[in-house]
Amino acid sequence: MVVAVDVHQVFQYPFEQVVASFLRKYPNPMDKNVIAVKIVEEKKDESTGIIYRKRIAICENVVPEILRKVSVFLVILCWKKVSILKVPSIQLEEESWLNLQERNMAIRSRCLTWTQYASMKEESVFRESMENPNWTEFIQRGRISITGAGFLNCILETFASAFLKQGAQKGIRIMEMLLKEQCGAPLAK
Repeated sequence: MVVAVDVHQVFQYPFEQVVASFLRKYPNPMDKNVIAVKIVEEKKDESTGIIYRKRIAICENVVPEILRKVSVFLVILCWKKVSILKVPSIQLEEESWLNLQERNMAIRSRCLTWTQYASMKEESVFRESMENPNWTEFIQRGRISITGAGFLNCILETFASAFLKQGAQKGIRIMEMLLKEQCGAPLAK
């Protein structure tokens, strides 16, 4: 089964300010799950002006202890040597393409941990709002699919879906806070 999580938000701030806040959003004391974010590649296409970035985020393993213990039990039953859920941290890869000329940024993220058992991918875009050119629209679609955990697949997908929804809302609150600190009150229509 594939679980989808969709997010849509309009920030009442200009595109450039929203993107700048997004790029400095983590690590942040408001979300202690994100331990570090490292830029591993950055380049600008001189012909188009598009800035490409690849970042790796190191996050705390947020899988509840009860699910980790159940996974250890399943590992023992299946005669496997390692527990798939008992890892201290999770790595996420984010690629972004920033087009300042067209005022949009496309983002593609995926989980690098547990790839043999789970697929977690997000596609997002920041773009100038059609409602107001001084506002920025954010659209995100996430997909989660878990295999190889038997009857736990559905439980883990439900947990992951709830966690992603909460994480998206927390990320939006952090963005709003950063924007307010940086720019003051939202722009009026």
